[in-house]
Amino acid sequence: MKPAFDFAAYAVLRLLVAVIQTLPVDIGDWLCRALAYLAAEPLRIRRRETDENLNRIFPQASEEQRCALRLAMWHHLLLMVCEIAWAQRRLHLSNWTEHITFRHNRTLLRHTLGTRPVVLVTGHFGNFELGGYVTGLMGISTLTIARSLDNVFLHRWVDRFRRAKGQAMIDKEGCAAEVDRHLKNSGILSLLADQHAGPKGCWVDFMGAPASCHKALALFSLAAEAPMLVATTRRIGGRPMQFEIACHAVADPQLDRHTCGSVTSLTQWYNRQLADAVASSMEQYWWLHRRWRQPPEKVARRLQRRAA
Repeated sequence: MKPAFDFAAYAVLRLLVAVIQTLPVDIGDWLCRALAYLAAEPLRIRRRETDENLNRIFPQASEEQRCALRLAMWHHLLLMVCEIAWAQRRLHLSNWTEHITFRHNRTLLRHTLGTRPVVLVTGHFGNFELGGYVTGLMGISTLTIARSLDNVFLHRWVDRFRRAKGQAMIDKEGCAAEVDRHLKNSGILSLLADQHAGPKGCWVDFMGAPASCHKALALFSLAAEAPMLVATTRRIGGRPMQFEIACHAVADPQLDRHTCGSVTSLTQWYNRQLADAVASSMEQYWWLHRRWRQPPEKVARRLQRRAA
Protein backbone atom coordinates (compact mmCIF):
# COMPACT_ATOMS: atom_id res chain seq x y z
CA MET A 1 0.00 0.00 0.00
CA LYS A 2 2.77 2.45 0.87
CA PRO A 3 4.58 2.11 -2.51
CA ALA A 4 1.31 2.89 -4.31
CA PHE A 5 0.66 5.93 -2.11
CA ASP A 6 4.25 7.13 -2.54
CA PHE A 7 4.05 6.79 -6.32
CA ALA A 8 0.74 8.69 -6.38
CA ALA A 9 2.31 11.54 -4.38
CA TYR A 10 5.32 11.50 -6.72
CA ALA A 11 3.09 11.60 -9.82
CA VAL A 12 1.11 14.55 -8.47
CA LEU A 13 4.30 16.46 -7.66
CA ARG A 14 5.80 15.77 -11.09
CA LEU A 15 2.60 17.03 -12.70
CA LEU A 16 2.75 20.22 -10.62
CA VAL A 17 6.41 20.73 -11.52
CA ALA A 18 5.60 20.28 -15.21
CA VAL A 19 2.97 23.02 -14.90
CA ILE A 20 5.32 25.29 -12.95
CA GLN A 21 8.00 24.92 -15.61
CA THR A 22 5.63 26.42 -18.20
CA LEU A 23 4.75 29.48 -16.09
CA PRO A 24 6.31 32.90 -16.62
CA VAL A 25 8.35 33.99 -13.61
CA ASP A 26 5.99 36.81 -12.64
CA ILE A 27 2.93 34.54 -12.71
CA GLY A 28 4.78 31.96 -10.63
CA ASP A 29 5.71 34.63 -8.10
CA TRP A 30 2.08 35.82 -7.85
CA LEU A 31 0.86 32.25 -7.39
CA CYS A 32 3.40 31.66 -4.62
CA ARG A 33 2.20 34.74 -2.76
CA ALA A 34 -1.39 33.53 -2.91
CA LEU A 35 -0.48 30.02 -1.75
CA ALA A 36 1.75 31.46 0.98
CA TYR A 37 -1.25 33.16 2.55
CA LEU A 38 -3.17 29.88 2.54
CA ALA A 39 -0.27 27.97 4.11
CA ALA A 40 0.43 30.60 6.77
CA GLU A 41 -3.09 31.55 7.82
CA PRO A 42 -6.10 29.35 6.99
CA LEU A 43 -4.14 26.08 6.83
CA ARG A 44 -1.63 27.08 9.55
CA ILE A 45 0.92 24.51 8.30
CA ARG A 46 3.61 23.88 10.94
CA ARG A 47 2.29 26.93 12.78
CA ARG A 48 3.25 25.65 16.23
CA GLU A 49 6.90 25.01 15.29
CA THR A 50 7.16 28.34 13.47
CA ASP A 51 5.69 30.32 16.36
CA GLU A 52 7.91 28.57 18.90
CA ASN A 53 11.00 29.51 16.91
CA LEU A 54 9.91 33.11 16.35
CA ASN A 55 8.97 33.56 20.02
CA ARG A 56 12.34 32.18 21.06
CA ILE A 57 14.46 34.30 18.69
CA PHE A 58 12.33 37.47 18.52
CA PRO A 59 10.67 37.73 21.96
CA GLN A 60 10.17 41.48 21.59
CA ALA A 61 8.50 41.31 18.16
CA SER A 62 4.83 42.19 17.86
CA GLU A 63 2.27 39.71 16.53
CA GLU A 64 2.00 41.80 13.35
CA GLN A 65 5.75 41.52 12.77
CA ARG A 66 5.73 37.76 13.33
CA CYS A 67 2.73 37.36 11.05
CA ALA A 68 4.53 39.28 8.30
CA LEU A 69 7.63 37.13 8.74
CA ARG A 70 5.59 33.90 8.61
CA LEU A 71 3.93 35.01 5.40
CA ALA A 72 7.23 36.08 3.82
CA MET A 73 8.85 32.78 4.81
CA TRP A 74 6.11 30.75 3.12
CA HIS A 75 6.41 32.86 -0.01
CA HIS A 76 10.14 32.14 -0.02
CA LEU A 77 9.67 28.39 0.47
CA LEU A 78 7.11 28.07 -2.31
CA LEU A 79 9.16 30.25 -4.63
CA MET A 80 12.17 28.07 -3.84
CA VAL A 81 10.28 25.06 -5.26
CA CYS A 82 9.44 27.02 -8.42
CA GLU A 83 13.04 28.11 -8.86
CA ILE A 84 14.28 24.54 -8.59
CA ALA A 85 11.82 23.57 -11.32
CA TRP A 86 12.75 26.55 -13.49
CA ALA A 87 16.50 26.08 -13.09
CA GLN A 88 16.51 22.87 -15.11
CA ARG A 89 15.06 24.71 -18.13
CA ARG A 90 16.21 28.30 -17.70
CA LEU A 91 19.62 28.37 -15.98
CA HIS A 92 22.59 27.43 -18.18
CA LEU A 93 26.24 28.28 -18.72
CA SER A 94 25.19 30.64 -21.50
CA ASN A 95 22.95 32.82 -19.31
CA TRP A 96 23.99 32.36 -15.67
CA THR A 97 25.11 35.99 -15.42
CA GLU A 98 21.47 37.03 -15.86
CA HIS A 99 20.57 35.19 -12.65
CA ILE A 100 23.65 34.92 -10.42
CA THR A 101 26.03 37.41 -8.85
CA PHE A 102 28.94 36.50 -6.63
CA ARG A 103 30.31 38.16 -3.50
CA HIS A 104 33.89 37.42 -2.43
CA ASN A 105 34.14 35.13 -5.45
CA ARG A 106 37.94 35.20 -5.43
CA THR A 107 38.01 33.73 -1.94
CA LEU A 108 35.53 31.06 -2.96
CA LEU A 109 37.43 30.15 -6.13
CA ARG A 110 40.84 30.20 -4.46
CA HIS A 111 39.75 27.48 -2.08
CA THR A 112 37.42 25.42 -4.28
CA LEU A 113 39.92 25.32 -7.14
CA GLY A 114 42.95 24.83 -4.89
CA THR A 115 44.81 21.67 -3.97
CA ARG A 116 43.60 21.34 -0.38
CA PRO A 117 40.35 19.74 0.82
CA VAL A 118 37.49 22.10 1.68
CA VAL A 119 34.48 21.85 3.98
CA LEU A 120 31.70 24.08 2.64
CA VAL A 121 28.86 24.76 5.09
CA THR A 122 25.54 26.51 4.63
CA GLY A 123 22.11 26.33 6.25
CA HIS A 124 18.37 26.21 5.59
CA PHE A 125 18.63 29.73 4.23
CA GLY A 126 18.08 31.18 0.78
CA ASN A 127 17.85 28.68 -2.04
CA PHE A 128 20.61 26.30 -0.96
CA GLU A 129 19.46 23.71 -3.52
CA LEU A 130 20.20 26.18 -6.31
CA GLY A 131 23.57 26.87 -4.69
CA GLY A 132 24.59 23.24 -5.13
CA TYR A 133 23.21 23.20 -8.68
CA VAL A 134 25.11 26.34 -9.70
CA THR A 135 28.33 25.09 -8.08
CA GLY A 136 28.15 22.00 -10.26
CA LEU A 137 27.23 24.09 -13.29
CA MET A 138 30.49 25.99 -12.79
CA GLY A 139 32.43 22.73 -12.88
CA ILE A 140 33.12 22.52 -9.15
CA SER A 141 32.37 18.98 -7.96
CA THR A 142 31.25 18.51 -4.38
CA LEU A 143 30.23 15.64 -2.14
CA THR A 144 27.07 16.49 -0.20
CA ILE A 145 25.75 14.69 2.86
CA ALA A 146 21.96 14.48 2.88
CA ARG A 147 19.26 12.35 4.46
CA SER A 148 17.36 10.05 2.11
CA LEU A 149 13.70 11.01 1.61
CA ASP A 150 11.09 8.58 2.92
CA ASN A 151 9.36 8.50 -0.47
CA VAL A 152 11.73 6.50 -2.67
CA PHE A 153 10.28 7.89 -5.92
CA LEU A 154 10.68 11.49 -4.76
CA HIS A 155 14.15 10.68 -3.46
CA ARG A 156 15.29 9.38 -6.85
CA TRP A 157 13.90 12.44 -8.60
CA VAL A 158 15.46 14.95 -6.18
CA ASP A 159 18.70 12.98 -6.31
CA ARG A 160 18.79 13.25 -10.11
CA PHE A 161 18.37 17.02 -9.88
CA ARG A 162 21.16 17.32 -7.33
CA ARG A 163 23.51 15.13 -9.37
CA ALA A 164 22.65 16.73 -12.72
CA LYS A 165 25.65 19.06 -12.80
CA GLY A 166 28.19 16.97 -10.89
CA GLN A 167 27.13 17.24 -7.25
CA ALA A 168 27.68 13.78 -5.70
CA MET A 169 25.35 12.75 -2.87
CA ILE A 170 25.86 10.44 0.10
CA ASP A 171 23.48 9.36 2.84
CA LYS A 172 24.40 10.60 6.30
CA GLU A 173 24.17 7.11 7.79
CA GLY A 174 27.58 5.44 7.76
CA CYS A 175 29.20 8.09 5.56
CA ALA A 176 32.29 8.82 7.69
CA ALA A 177 34.69 6.48 5.87
CA GLU A 178 33.75 7.76 2.41
CA VAL A 179 33.94 11.38 3.57
CA ASP A 180 37.44 10.77 4.98
CA ARG A 181 38.57 9.32 1.64
CA HIS A 182 37.04 12.24 -0.23
CA LEU A 183 38.84 14.83 1.91
CA LYS A 184 42.15 12.92 1.73
CA ASN A 185 41.84 13.21 -2.05
CA SER A 186 41.50 17.01 -1.69
CA GLY A 187 37.77 16.94 -2.38
CA ILE A 188 35.10 19.47 -1.46
CA LEU A 189 32.53 18.44 1.15
CA SER A 190 29.30 20.45 1.44
CA LEU A 191 26.83 20.23 4.32
CA LEU A 192 23.76 21.84 5.82
CA ALA A 193 25.14 22.96 9.16
CA ASP A 194 21.90 23.74 11.03
CA GLN A 195 20.56 20.23 11.64
CA HIS A 196 19.54 19.35 15.19
CA ALA A 197 22.01 16.83 16.64
CA GLY A 198 20.15 15.72 19.76
CA PRO A 199 21.08 16.09 23.44
CA LYS A 200 24.60 14.71 22.90
CA GLY A 201 25.50 17.18 20.16
CA CYS A 202 27.75 20.21 20.49
CA TRP A 203 25.54 22.88 22.07
CA VAL A 204 26.31 26.47 21.05
CA ASP A 205 24.50 29.78 20.68
CA PHE A 206 22.62 30.29 17.41
CA MET A 207 20.77 33.58 17.02
CA GLY A 208 20.69 34.03 20.77
CA ALA A 209 19.33 30.60 21.75
CA PRO A 210 20.97 27.20 22.42
CA ALA A 211 21.19 24.84 19.45
CA SER A 212 22.64 21.35 19.19
CA CYS A 213 25.06 20.78 16.30
CA HIS A 214 26.67 17.69 14.85
CA LYS A 215 30.27 17.46 15.97
CA ALA A 216 31.24 15.77 12.71
CA LEU A 217 31.22 19.03 10.74
CA ALA A 218 34.02 20.53 12.80
CA LEU A 219 35.81 17.18 13.07
CA PHE A 220 35.89 16.77 9.29
CA SER A 221 37.58 20.15 8.95
CA LEU A 222 40.00 19.73 11.85
CA ALA A 223 41.01 16.15 11.08
CA ALA A 224 41.74 16.88 7.41
CA GLU A 225 43.10 20.39 8.12
CA ALA A 226 40.57 21.54 5.55
CA PRO A 227 39.53 25.21 5.43
CA MET A 228 35.88 25.64 6.39
CA LEU A 229 33.93 28.09 4.24
CA VAL A 230 30.53 29.50 5.17
CA ALA A 231 28.57 30.23 1.99
CA THR A 232 24.97 31.07 1.13
CA THR A 233 22.74 31.46 -1.93
CA ARG A 234 20.38 34.35 -1.17
CA ARG A 235 17.59 35.72 -3.35
CA ILE A 236 18.18 39.41 -4.01
CA GLY A 237 16.20 42.33 -5.36
CA GLY A 238 12.89 40.81 -4.32
CA ARG A 239 12.70 38.96 -7.64
CA PRO A 240 12.57 35.24 -8.46
CA MET A 241 15.62 33.63 -10.08
CA GLN A 242 17.95 36.41 -8.92
CA PHE A 243 20.60 35.20 -6.46
CA GLU A 244 23.76 36.25 -4.72
CA ILE A 245 26.19 33.45 -3.91
CA ALA A 246 28.43 34.71 -1.13
CA CYS A 247 31.39 33.37 0.79
CA HIS A 248 30.96 34.94 4.22
CA ALA A 249 34.06 33.74 6.07
CA VAL A 250 36.87 31.18 6.11
CA ALA A 251 38.37 29.33 9.07
CA ASP A 252 41.65 27.59 8.20
CA PRO A 253 43.00 25.08 10.76
CA GLN A 254 46.52 25.75 9.52
CA LEU A 255 46.25 29.51 10.08
CA ASP A 256 43.58 30.24 12.68
CA ARG A 257 44.48 28.29 15.81
CA HIS A 258 42.03 30.24 17.96
CA THR A 259 38.88 29.60 15.91
CA CYS A 260 39.99 26.07 15.04
CA GLY A 261 41.28 25.23 18.50
CA SER A 262 38.46 22.82 19.31
CA VAL A 263 35.23 21.35 17.99
CA THR A 264 33.24 23.76 20.15
CA SER A 265 35.08 26.90 19.03
CA LEU A 266 34.77 26.02 15.34
CA THR A 267 31.11 25.04 15.73
CA GLN A 268 30.34 28.32 17.48
CA TRP A 269 32.21 30.18 14.74
CA TYR A 270 30.21 28.83 11.81
CA ASN A 271 26.92 29.28 13.69
CA ARG A 272 27.81 32.92 14.28
CA GLN A 273 28.56 33.37 10.55
CA LEU A 274 25.28 31.72 9.56
CA ALA A 275 23.36 33.91 12.01
CA ASP A 276 24.91 37.04 10.48
CA ALA A 277 23.93 35.82 7.00
CA VAL A 278 20.34 35.12 8.05
CA ALA A 279 20.07 38.61 9.56
CA SER A 280 20.40 40.10 6.06
CA SER A 281 17.23 38.34 4.79
CA MET A 282 15.33 36.85 7.71
CA GLU A 283 12.36 35.84 5.59
CA GLN A 284 14.59 33.41 3.69
CA TYR A 285 15.28 31.21 6.71
CA TRP A 286 13.26 28.06 7.43
CA TRP A 287 11.56 29.20 10.64
CA LEU A 288 9.38 26.09 10.52
CA HIS A 289 12.55 23.98 10.87
CA ARG A 290 12.92 22.52 14.38
CA ARG A 291 16.38 24.00 14.88
CA TRP A 292 16.13 24.91 18.57
CA ARG A 293 15.29 22.48 21.38
CA GLN A 294 15.57 22.60 25.14
CA PRO A 295 19.10 21.55 26.16
CA PRO A 296 19.70 19.09 29.02
CA GLU A 297 19.91 20.78 32.42
CA LYS A 298 23.66 20.25 32.72
CA VAL A 299 24.24 21.70 29.26
CA ALA A 300 21.98 24.68 30.00
CA ARG A 301 24.02 25.53 33.10
CA ARG A 302 27.26 25.29 31.13
CA LEU A 303 25.91 27.56 28.41
CA GLN A 304 24.84 30.12 31.02
CA ARG A 305 28.33 30.14 32.54
CA ARG A 306 29.88 30.53 29.10
CA ALA A 307 27.58 33.44 28.28
CA ALA A 308 28.42 35.17 31.56
